[in-house]
Amino acid sequence: MSLKWTIEAIDLLSSPKVNGQDVKEVLVKTGLKDVEVKSVTGPNGKTDFVKVWIPGKEGKRSGGTAPTLGIVGRLGGIGARPERLGLVSDADGGIAAVATAMLLGDMYSKGDILKGDVFISTHICPDAPTQPHDPVPFMGSPIDMAMANKEEITGELDAVLSIDTTRGNRVINHRGFAISPTVKEGWILRVSEDLLSIMSYITGKMPVVFPITMQDITPYGNDVYHLNSIMQPCTATSAPVVGVALTSEVPVPGCATGATQAMDIDEAVRFSVEVAKYYGEGKVSFYDAAEFDRLISLYGYMRHLQTLGKIK
Repeated sequence: MSLKWTIEAIDLLSSPKVNGQDVKEVLVKTGLKDVEVKSVTGPNGKTDFVKVWIPGKEGKRSGGTAPTLGIVGRLGGIGARPERLGLVSDADGGIAAVATAMLLGDMYSKGDILKGDVFISTHICPDAPTQPHDPVPFMGSPIDMAMANKEEITGELDAVLSIDTTRGNRVINHRGFAISPTVKEGWILRVSEDLLSIMSYITGKMPVVFPITMQDITPYGNDVYHLNSIMQPCTATSAPVVGVALTSEVPVPGCATGATQAMDIDEAVRFSVEVAKYYGEGKVSFYDAAEFDRLISLYGYMRHLQTLGKIK
């Protein structure tokens, strides 16, 4: 049951002393074996990256051909201590990633093994800084975005789900979660019909898609406005990326405490697991490859949008 793991992840990450090794110990107990913890020091402090591989029956890492899904728990930090006590709203991407890993580990240990490999990554920082943002304050991060992308993205991924709290805005007026259009190599593509269907099955409601702009798919550091960091993985990979946003009806600061919504996170966890199942089986597509090739032939590549551009 996914809700069990969501609650356990919330409880685990609520500790002011939690670190990557604590998370690794819990994940190993669920049956996972390939769990790496790497401490990284950035401009504003230190964090622990947690990287997990869940092997598939026909995964590429064991010589198979099933596609590999990456799931990134995107966040600045799980806490803003000592300024704010407790989990912050921004923690939800990390909570979802850890809970997804717990659930997949439990499934694996019981014999429910997916066809393709799954890679899950996030970072654990209970004392991240805050930063100004319009319309409400954001969480900062001890590391910069280039460091995060380097640790959370690998060249082995064939598609990526990026889970992130996305409540600090006025353009998503929905409580729960929403998905983005697919982004690949600088192109914002049509929304995946397969992912819309899975979302509806999970929620029992009409699917919700959140808007993204050209600014959102460019790297942090170019001094333009970004909705948040949810689409940043698309700047570091040629694989198609879809954002999974944990949302609210009103703007909620990323540094707000008491804002963690367990049921919303649980829906995102179940969505991620279902996508992992069907993507590995070749039954889910993030984009239309033929149409993408057609766009390239007509208009050329847009990979320059994955760079910082002509910084003056």
